[in-house]
Amino acid sequence: MGFMTNIFWLILKEIRSVLQDTGLLVFVVYAFTLAIYLEATGQGDDVNNASVAIVNDDHSTLSRKIANSFYPPYFKPVELIDSRELNDAMDRGRYIFVLEIPNGFEASLHRGQVKQMQLNVDSTAARQASLGASYIAAIVTQAIVNHFPKLAAQQTEPVELITRRAFNPNGRTDWFHAILGFLDHITMVTIILTGAALLREREHGTIEHLLVMPLNAFQIALSKIGANGLVILILAMLSLRFVVIGTIGAPISGSIWLFTCGTIVYLFSAAAIGVLLATIARSMAQFSLLLIMVILPMQMLSGGMSPIEDQPPWLQSITFFFPSRHYLEFSQGVLYRGAKIDILWPEFVYITFLGMIYLLFSLSLFRKSIDASR
Repeated sequence: MGFMTNIFWLILKEIRSVLQDTGLLVFVVYAFTLAIYLEATGQGDDVNNASVAIVNDDHSTLSRKIANSFYPPYFKPVELIDSRELNDAMDRGRYIFVLEIPNGFEASLHRGQVKQMQLNVDSTAARQASLGASYIAAIVTQAIVNHFPKLAAQQTEPVELITRRAFNPNGRTDWFHAILGFLDHITMVTIILTGAALLREREHGTIEHLLVMPLNAFQIALSKIGANGLVILILAMLSLRFVVIGTIGAPISGSIWLFTCGTIVYLFSAAAIGVLLATIARSMAQFSLLLIMVILPMQMLSGGMSPIEDQPPWLQSITFFFPSRHYLEFSQGVLYRGAKIDILWPEFVYITFLGMIYLLFSLSLFRKSIDASR
């Protein structure tokens, strides 16, 4: 009974310390609000508001239809320029795409002749350039086919693929980025907050005050993990409700309660990693360097930035021991596909098992560090 009572009061003390640390509190709130919003809306895998100009030397009905086929939000309104302005406009970066429609283009198609068009692309905007060129090719092709229905009849495809998306029917990338950013921030903030709490005690000398009390290393470490995990869990659930779902509008297919249970188990794993790094580090500067070496590989190799299947087999074997990999698969199964525990129980077991291993190892190392300092 005394063991749990000591942990309870230590947790209250740690929560009070977190709430009094204004800088750390601002960072945590920012990570679960504005950072997620900016990550979701500030980058995308689609063309967005790309600037387009057309050099229309044909002045035909077809060329005007092509010019009127570009719509927001993919492209800005088309601007018509003269061919003499083209080089200067591209040099100044005024347009990402400049489409040249040659004289006699529509007349050549009427006669069944092939007439080439030229698309000038500013490839300094690499993502927009590669995707936008294919978008423009499809737009121009569709405009020509609509203008010459006979061409559509001549180019029939043997197989027609119809794609249906189970999650995110419109393919909105901000929904994917919002959820992936949200999951990554849970890992990052948990490790940073727990490790910083332990280092704060050491740098301020207050850990010696705890050691003279009837407390052991396990109680001190568990209180850090429990208090910081509770703060992050509350902020994460609020962020999911009001930022990911409320502001960005990402739909959640599965059970929030199941996701919460998985998150609670995972928080112990991530917090244990934070205690481990804080035990190894002797200063906040060393801890920051260790964070770079640990958090970045976890985020890059856990399946968020690239699928696990794309990694070499030997690397997949290593990432199997990352709790973040199994948490990401568990969370995506719940949030994206609406899967239930009868499908996701292996990932839940992996998270629990790896969490226990990391927790016991970090507590053991922390106890040895405390015993050595006495």
